[in-house]
Amino acid sequence: MAPYEIRIIGDPVLRQRAAEVTQVDGALARLCDDMLATMYAAPGIGLAAPQVGVQKRLFVYDVGDGPGVLVNPEIVESRGTWIYEEGCLSVPGLSWEIQRPDEIHIKGFDLDGNEVDIEANELLGRLFQHEFDHLDGILLVERLDNDLRKVALKTIREMVQNGTLTHENRARLRAQEAGETSSGLTLP
Repeated sequence: MAPYEIRIIGDPVLRQRAAEVTQVDGALARLCDDMLATMYAAPGIGLAAPQVGVQKRLFVYDVGDGPGVLVNPEIVESRGTWIYEEGCLSVPGLSWEIQRPDEIHIKGFDLDGNEVDIEANELLGRLFQHEFDHLDGILLVERLDNDLRKVALKTIREMVQNGTLTHENRARLRAQEAGETSSGLTLP
């Protein structure tokens, strides 16, 4: 069982800007350990604190090179563009092609209070941008153009009404859907 329940789109906590972390201590390290356990259980490759109801500017991640944490991250530069299919643990079972900068330069702190300075592109850069959006109360559907956003929100409303917008249902959706649905949404 994961330590935290991941908040789902519609939860007001996901729409709020998270507060700066003011103290890096053992409690913050335990929070990050619990967030990593929750992320792995989902399963996912990134998880921002607001997604577990904690209004702090930090996120955890693991794209296969081992776990990482960024505290009080700031994107200081971005270049290029890249369109890629992107999903979100707070919108389980759905994904869309999203355009984001191809490369970013991000700064923040680790759990020892040391400054972290990372140049990231492709999947890692996209993950950082996605989690950073959560810290500002921005959800994945807001990155869609207006027409696709309307379709996405309609699909999400229908899933909420019929009880299928859940993490438990995510595996079933993956098994049932291969490719595009009639709404133009692609399921992971």
